[in-house]
Amino acid sequence: MLTFEDCIGLCELSEDEVTAISEHEHIPALAAAELGHYLLHAPGGGLRISEMIRDDIIDAVDRRDVKHAAELKMVLKYFLLVHPDAPLDPFPLAA
Repeated sequence: MLTFEDCIGLCELSEDEVTAISEHEHIPALAAAELGHYLLHAPGGGLRISEMIRDDIIDAVDRRDVKHAAELKMVLKYFLLVHPDAPLDPFPLAA
């Protein structure tokens, strides 16, 4: 039987990245690991993950949860370092 840690290892994301996706999508961590893996291999999926993490940072700042916002900034920094093909959209509000 696979453990949660096995699933994290297979999805090519860190546990913190999976937690950020889970937080953003309001889904269990295991479903977030599956979604994250799918997105990593889908066109534009890396960008979508970086946007999710960025959105979580904005939500934390809006709640004045400075500690969580700082943690999420480190998650985003690590994600962009490990997945350089998943840049953050410089114009996220442009249509």
